[in-house]
Amino acid sequence: MVRMTDDKPRFSPVIALLAVSAMWEGQLAAILRDLGITTRKFGLLGHIYAEPGISFSELARRSHITVQSAHTAVRTLVDDGLVEDATAHAGAASDLNVTPKGARVLQEARDRLFELDGVLSQRLPKVAESLDGIRAGIV
Repeated sequence: MVRMTDDKPRFSPVIALLAVSAMWEGQLAAILRDLGITTRKFGLLGHIYAEPGISFSELARRSHITVQSAHTAVRTLVDDGLVEDATAHAGAASDLNVTPKGARVLQEARDRLFELDGVLSQRLPKVAESLDGIRAGIV
């Protein structure tokens, strides 16, 4: 076995931020769950709302996913009545648009995100203290 030269545990801001990010992403996922959307679907719905007619390629690029994953996720949004594809047939360019139901879900999701943003803002000093505590315990 190869041993690392520095046996002391080190504080990693990257790992700490990933941990904090995972916690808040979990909270966002929880507040979106009863709306029937995930954080990824929330993002996709937002992109489609902001740019009606967006292509699957552009949607995938903006969402950092594959085109195939975008097709799969959008299909569920269509099946749930949140998005419509006016030209959904093989070989045709897509014409994605948010439905009225999708707009209501998106607005509710944004309202909930705004509330969660407020909670995060109130807790930021505590988050910073927690990171300092993590660092003190590791260093």
